[in-house]
Amino acid sequence: MESNNALIVFEDKKIRRTYHNNEWYFSVVDVVSVLTDSSDSKQYIKKVRKRDSELDLNWGTICTLLEMIAYDGKKRKVNCANTEGIFRIIQSIPSPKAEPFKRWLAKVGYDRVKEIQDPELAQKRMKEIYKQKGYSDNWVEKRVRGIAIRDELTDEWDSRGIERGKEYSILTAEISKATFGMTPNEYKNYKGLKKENLRDHMTDLELIFTMLGEASTTKIARGKEAIGFIENRNAAKEGGEIAGDARKKLEIKSKEKISTPENYLEKPESVKRLERNEEK
Repeated sequence: MESNNALIVFEDKKIRRTYHNNEWYFSVVDVVSVLTDSSDSKQYIKKVRKRDSELDLNWGTICTLLEMIAYDGKKRKVNCANTEGIFRIIQSIPSPKAEPFKRWLAKVGYDRVKEIQDPELAQKRMKEIYKQKGYSDNWVEKRVRGIAIRDELTDEWDSRGIERGKEYSILTAEISKATFGMTPNEYKNYKGLKKENLRDHMTDLELIFTMLGEASTTKIARGKEAIGFIENRNAAKEGGEIAGDARKKLEIKSKEKISTPENYLEKPESVKRLERNEEK
């Protein structure tokens, strides 16, 4: 079945979902039907909205009308919500089946408060998630170190007048192009990725050269006291070139390419089950 009309199974029932604005949106009627066993989910939703005035007030923001294939095979527009919106709706459902979700949300909120108080807990949680997904300890350490180097670079950009969003993307693309000969979007296409995070699908060496390009850019920007977009764009090119030159020398000596179409899309079934549970 096409990805934008994919069905996910929750218990023995099906919840329709569609990919919209770079994230999954789920049929609200389907979710309510599964969590309440209601014979008329639309009427149930009306009652929920009537009881929860804040939910009703923000319904148009939480829900988006998207086209999906109905169970009779016809296309219709139905109310859909992303994961955040679905969890908001679940909070207003007084059903025993909704209680596990509510307890999980409370636990997540509690964990995040603890992580704000002790940031090391967040890093430990991130490492554990990567390990559960099947990544090696060595890869995880490089990935975590890469995040720290990236944060240091973006902090530097913030202090030098670079605007988050478009300018960040342009400078990141300059580093990547000089390092690997590909922008991040080109690299994702090369690896056969769509919505996935590129760095989560890099090999150890790809991560190392990514770190080298970004760390070099940070050091050059500081050394030149680069201010504004143009000067930092030049620093990004130069930082990426340092990593790119090192990559090319290693490729000559090793007679192997550093950039590879290898990815982590094909994972063990246990890891796939974990990710399906995370999506739900």
